[in-house]
Amino acid sequence: MMTKKEQRLRRARQTRIRIAQQGVARLTVNRTNLHIYASVISGDGAKVLASASTAEAEVRKSLGGSGKGGNAAAAQLIGKRIAEKAKAAGVEKVAFDRAGFAYHGRVKALADAAREAGLQF
Repeated sequence: MMTKKEQRLRRARQTRIRIAQQGVARLTVNRTNLHIYASVISGDGAKVLASASTAEAEVRKSLGGSGKGGNAAAAQLIGKRIAEKAKAAGVEKVAFDRAGFAYHGRVKALADAAREAGLQF
């Protein structure tokens, strides 16, 4: 039997292959119970061009002392932040890699916020 993580990574594999063929930068998301992480990885997969997460000290301050990184509001903040950082790194177009997570809730909130902040995918 596959573990939950193995199942998720199996779901992610096909998407990653497809994105690699396109050769565009990918916006990848990782979600844990406490935090949400996003990184923009170069088209050849060699470099992380930008990253943002609720684990960053700055972000935790703006979320308030409770540091609730496990909710949709926090995910929205990270979506906005990753878009700004990606644009600063000169990336406008990305492919969204949800890493096998369902496109729903926090993952969707992050994606929508990144789109609103001007990332195209």
